[in-house]
Formats: sequence, C-alpha cells, structure tokens
Amino acid sequence: MSLRLAAMNAALRAVAKPALARTGTPERARRDFERIAPLLRGPAHLREIRRPGPPPLGWLSAGPVPAGRAILWFHGGAYVAGSLRTHRGMLGRLSRLARTEVCAPEYRLAPEAPFPAAFEDACAAWGLLRAQGLAPGDIVLGGDSAGGGLALALLSRLLEEGERPRAAVLFSPWVDLTLSGASLRENARADPLLPVERIEELVDIVAPEADRRDPRLSPLFAPFRAPPPVLIQASRTEILRDDARRMATRLRAADGRVHLDLWPDTPHVWQILDGWLPEARAALARAGDFVQTAFAETMR
Repeated sequence: MSLRLAAMNAALRAVAKPALARTGTPERARRDFERIAPLLRGPAHLREIRRPGPPPLGWLSAGPVPAGRAILWFHGGAYVAGSLRTHRGMLGRLSRLARTEVCAPEYRLAPEAPFPAAFEDACAAWGLLRAQGLAPGDIVLGGDSAGGGLALALLSRLLEEGERPRAAVLFSPWVDLTLSGASLRENARADPLLPVERIEELVDIVAPEADRRDPRLSPLFAPFRAPPPVLIQASRTEILRDDARRMATRLRAADGRVHLDLWPDTPHVWQILDGWLPEARAALARAGDFVQTAFAETMR
C-alpha cells in the first residue's frame, strides 16, 4: 500500500463514509458527487464532444485514437448519481492508456427514472453506436459500480440477440441487487468508503417495484452465451468484493475468459482517483493494456 493510499483511506473513513451514511436524499448525493468532480483530474489535452440522444452521449479522447472503435462506458453512482462530468477524468485517462475513444452515455437516474430506465438507455446507446457504423467487435463495453452492472446486463441481452462485443472492462461492478454477497457483511467495517447500512434503502429507491433477480437489474442471474473476454477489477476489502468474485465465476461457467484482478486495501472504484493514487494509475494501465490486447486479437 502506498503512503498516498493509506492517507486516502484514512480520510475516506473519517469524512466520506460518514457523510454518505448521513446523505438524506438521492438529489443530495448527486449534488455532492458533482461538487467533487473538479478534483477528479484528467490527462492534458482531453477532448470532449457531446452529442444528443436519447440518451445524450459524451465522447472523450486523449492522445492518438484510431477511428472505428470505441469503449462504451456506463458511469457509476448507484443509479442515482454520477455523470460525464464526474467521470471524465478517469475516462480520459483510460482513453489515453487504451488508445481508444470512450463513449459515456448520460443515462437516466432514479428516483426520477427508476428501473428499467437505465437499462433501456444502455440498449439505446448501443443502438446509436451501431447506427454510426460500428460493428459489435469494434466496441468494448465498460462500467464502474452500478455502471458495471449495467454493462453486464447489456452484454447478456446482446449475446442473446447474437451480437458479441469485443470485450468488457468492469470496475467494482454491482451485479446483485438481492444483496446476498457475503462481503456486504464481512467487509462492512473494512470498506473505507461505502456504508452498508444504507444499501437496502438505496435498492428500494432504484427499483421500488422490480424483482431484484431480474437480469436487467442483477446480471449475476443473467444468462451469458459465449461471452467475450472480460476484465474485472475490485478491492479485496470493499463490500462489493463478492459481486465481482461471483460474476467472474458465472462468466467462466459460460466458457468465458475472465481476468479477476483483486487489489488489497483499495476503496470502491479507486480508479476514479487517478492523479491522487498511484494504485489508480496502475489499475487503469492494466485496463488499457487489456483493451489494446482485445482489439489486437480482433485484427489477427
């Protein structure tokens, strides 16, 4: 553990985790996340283009990126918060390291638009990329936290329809809204960021009338027919550790090639702290290498 990571974990435990536990409404969570967005720095010369939807799409690139391929990334924020603005730093860095343009949809959020609105927007975003001429093999799916679950739910649907993305990259994906993972209890104190005591309430906000095992909501229970290569990064000490572990097991059972990259003592989606933590840059570099390798395999 770097000294920066040790200091960050201490600060998160002292300030961020209690603040999240006290957050009264999704609207407040959204405002707080947007407030810290300027601190989540991106690479120099980051280019950003916004295109109308629905859903609206943000295109990010840094450094040379070849035409004709993209990472379709769904931001995290527990389906109630997050935006292109909160994630542009991390995604800009990923674009530079993967040498690939990133497309980040501004999908609808709860409680204004509860489940299945986000999933519908994910499907629509895929359709927009396909309409631009990208083939399934030209697109890597990606997402962090709730966005990771959204990417996997979309992956399951696409495979059922006979469309196979090139690969998938997932940071601390939230894939089980039945909340059955043992790490929710085992890591409740060890997790430096996420307060487990609010998660049941959060699910009620996101999907008040849904079956929590619905594969569009909890892709841990979704079918995966011949999935493409998948990289999953998560922390050994976060409460969603077992979502990552069990998702890897399920994909492997479907004959998928999965690299489960578990890190010690990092907070949930630590990659977003690029520029602050060396562990964030190292994790993004691994993800960038994975994407480049996946596209190189396409060209052979």
